[in-house]
Amino acid sequence: MREKGESRGEGKKETAVVSQSKLLVHPAESADGVSHRITPESAGWRYVGFETRTLSKGAKSKLDTYGTEVCVVILSGKARVTAGGFDSGVIGERMSVFDGPPWSVYLPPHCAASIEAATDCEIALCSAPASGGLKARVIKPSDVGTLTRGSGTNARHVRNVLPEDAEAESLLVVEVITPGGHWSSYPPHKHDRDALPEESYLEETYYHRLKPPQGFAFQRIYTDDRSLDETLTVGDGDVVLVPKGYHPVGAPHGYDLYYLNTMAGPRRIWRFHNDPAHEWLMA
Repeated sequence: MREKGESRGEGKKETAVVSQSKLLVHPAESADGVSHRITPESAGWRYVGFETRTLSKGAKSKLDTYGTEVCVVILSGKARVTAGGFDSGVIGERMSVFDGPPWSVYLPPHCAASIEAATDCEIALCSAPASGGLKARVIKPSDVGTLTRGSGTNARHVRNVLPEDAEAESLLVVEVITPGGHWSSYPPHKHDRDALPEESYLEETYYHRLKPPQGFAFQRIYTDDRSLDETLTVGDGDVVLVPKGYHPVGAPHGYDLYYLNTMAGPRRIWRFHNDPAHEWLMA
């Protein structure tokens, strides 16, 4: 996924500030409003791409999907997405990612698209490889399946934007709200083996937002043999890369946490494996 007019080499340019950990990417300020541009090349994996763009009212932003399918998620504000004969109309109704399910647009590969801001807005572009065959479409808030997963301080609220049973080739897209003082992606689970039906291989990004925005959260990423074991402090607007391993998240008291997950792998199915040490929590 690249802006229109960029070459494949130019698409690799860095537009975000990388922290000391290669798994934690801080947002960057740029003239074109791009605060994140994560590609499979920059992440060191094969499938998932992720961008965020901030647009002022009346501004237009172009993109070419090339060999990827793209889910355009309206994070806040209102925008219009056009591509060939497709026109979404003006969509978007929430002022914040915490204000209910989003409006989104699915774009197939080899598609030249334009996004026009009807108000000041922020958008996310979730991408993964695809061959084509599906049509561009609007995903309305009423199309988004919502549920509460877990109980007590493990309760979190899930919005399935592009789940397994929705039309797509590779992408899985979901939003989650974790109330302050709660845990999410917990008990710790992983999906880093292509070993169906027990487990699927899926790369994953977490795009984090906090309310109030001066807050912080924690995310740990670790493998069974601890060859990877990092605990990251995430702030508002940070992205965490999950190439493998378990990846639980904790939100401190007083700060609600939102994250947008983009997942993709060789097969479009989400089958996870819980950390055996914490499996008892499922009871």
